Amino acid sequence: MMSNSKKRLHKVAIVSNALKTLKEAIIPFIVLFVFGGDKGSKWESIELYIILGVGLLILIYGLISWWRFTYELTDYELRIEQGVFVRNKRYIRFERIQSVDLSEGILQQLFGLVKVKIETAGTSGLQAEAVLTAITKQEASKIETAIRDSKRSSKDLLIEEDGHEQMGEISTPLSKFQLSFKELFIMGITSGGAGVVFSGAMAFFSQFEEYIPYEKVFKGFEKFIASGVMVITVLVLIGLIIAYIVATAGIVLKYAFFTVVKKEDELIITRGLLERRQITIPLKKIQAIRIVENLVRQPLGYATVYLENAAGSVMDQEASKVMIFPLVKKNRIQGLLQEFVPTYQYPNNILPVPKRSVTNYLFQQWVFWIPVCIAIIIFFRPWGFLSLFLLPISGVWAFINYRTAGWFVGNQQLSLRYRTISKHTFLVLKNRIQSIENKGSWFQKRRQLSTLSAFIKLGIGPGTGKVVHMDEQDADIIKAWYLPGRIDQRNEMDV
Repeated sequence: MMSNSKKRLHKVAIVSNALKTLKEAIIPFIVLFVFGGDKGSKWESIELYIILGVGLLILIYGLISWWRFTYELTDYELRIEQGVFVRNKRYIRFERIQSVDLSEGILQQLFGLVKVKIETAGTSGLQAEAVLTAITKQEASKIETAIRDSKRSSKDLLIEEDGHEQMGEISTPLSKFQLSFKELFIMGITSGGAGVVFSGAMAFFSQFEEYIPYEKVFKGFEKFIASGVMVITVLVLIGLIIAYIVATAGIVLKYAFFTVVKKEDELIITRGLLERRQITIPLKKIQAIRIVENLVRQPLGYATVYLENAAGSVMDQEASKVMIFPLVKKNRIQGLLQEFVPTYQYPNNILPVPKRSVTNYLFQQWVFWIPVCIAIIIFFRPWGFLSLFLLPISGVWAFINYRTAGWFVGNQQLSLRYRTISKHTFLVLKNRIQSIENKGSWFQKRRQLSTLSAFIKLGIGPGTGKVVHMDEQDADIIKAWYLPGRIDQRNEMDV
């Protein structure tokens, strides 16, 4: 019989709760700090007292919320009581729990603790069903064991009710994937995150123009910078190199020790150095597979494979689109899918969109870029005429989009291939598709073309895969395959 005593989180949760509240209030703090008033005014001295006062209130709130939070583990459910002003009681039965995710931030690692996030079938799109921000690893293991034993007992009971003889528990061989350091490094340098870091840093420092004396800092470099455009180019290049190194280091720290283990009917993914995280994904919760090749990795033959998951929330979007293979050679994908998610198959025979759709892809690009070029020429003559080079470039990009697009139906699976900036291959089983939409514009209908989209259910809302400018007859094949009673002679066996 399991103990029914109520427990509190570790006292580290006080600081964690305070930091969470501070994070939610960070935008008002930035507004107050940056736009609060003129330097040297009386308001500036009041600012400090306001910030200190709010910080103290946040810390007190963290203490009270920790004291008011209790949890209790029974034989069949997890009970949680929380709330500072309004007391909320939540009872989560073990059989409803879909996944238990563990993570260790810097605070948790310092004290040997973990953060436990529990997802259920009825989890809201905004947040997890329950979060225990700081408990011991032993207590987390106890919760995982209780949930696993409860589910196993329920499964055995169903077997008995069906009248099947129980042969005892069969141990399932473990499948394991581990990202090597070489692959981790390649993943970092091909991530394309340098631009995000560079632009974010520029935006951040631009907010402190009032407080940092940029004129004095750069005064000694005025003559140096004035010597030519080459110097400015070199400085920008150095900035980009630094941003590139920072972005690469961030990827390496986030995905260090990346491991996927298949155990019975679950996938357990662990990763991270500064923040360690363990995600458990039941195979039955997988809604689709998405294979992504960015512009750098595609020529090198590498791709990233994601699981699109029914769990997750708006506050934790990463749990809805989980990276299962961060960087793999494309020729390994079929074998890995067969080993870890055997219900999905990598399509080797994607059927292309018709040749007559090339002009539609070209029109889709030029309807945007031609007005842009005209505007640049009008306002920046004569240099604006250089913008005309955008037209052949966009034409090449349209042709690349055309060559990428395609589809395939077979083995109860729909495969769609298309490009945004990266190349996407979207794999979804027939019974996971929520709906299929087929629509076409006037320009498409003139050429018997249409856009087909397949929608699935994710924890953060609907997910989608689509192919634009495909043959209307091909779209009809997919609709007939998906909708019962409407399969005609052009069925999946024909394709």
